[in-house]
Amino acid sequence: MAQVTNLLGSEVNLASATNVGFAKLVRVLNNKASVQVITQKNEGGTTIATVTLAAGEVVHIQKSPKDTLTGAATSLAVSVAFTN
Repeated sequence: MAQVTNLLGSEVNLASATNVGFAKLVRVLNNKASVQVITQKNEGGTTIATVTLAAGEVVHIQKSPKDTLTGAATSLAVSVAFTN
């Protein structure tokens, strides 16, 4: 059976820190022709993790609702959920 992605909000860019609508699971697209680094920070602003995305790469990041993500204006993010 195919996996279905449910969209839970509107897509935003990651030019500045955002919790993406207090999302727990976020689909992130690097919509640029070069690599981009995505940074996850906790509510206090401490960096938890970073990931480098290749051009056109899509990842799903699980996070706490108050954690923020930052990337670039061409890093696009939306809150999602999966169903089988």
